[in-house]
Amino acid sequence: MRVFFSVLLICVLPSIASADDTVPAEIDYLLRSIGSSDCTFIRNGKRYDSRSAEDHLRMKYRRGKRYAPTSEKFIERLASKSSISKKLYYVECDGIEKMPSGDWLMKRLGDYRAGSLDEQE
Repeated sequence: MRVFFSVLLICVLPSIASADDTVPAEIDYLLRSIGSSDCTFIRNGKRYDSRSAEDHLRMKYRRGKRYAPTSEKFIERLASKSSISKKLYYVECDGIEKMPSGDWLMKRLGDYRAGSLDEQE
């Protein structure tokens, strides 16, 4: 029985470690995606350019990394609303209606995971 569990651990641990390694890469992709977009980000009713939005979310991630063990939790807990006012963040891009930043980021994450790295949004 011990041998079975040992073999199981040897097989499972590398996949767990590699899954954990993907989170920082995915979050970095999301942050770079924000900064390189031509979108306007609306935070607490004020409009910010994409570079400022990236800088702000990088700061929130640096300070609150412990609240973002997954990319989805990063989006939900740090990148979707103000931690102070609780107001949703919004994204406004040419040709796309204003939408909550969480929706925009979840779409980007899905595209990233699917291997579709279209930077046009």
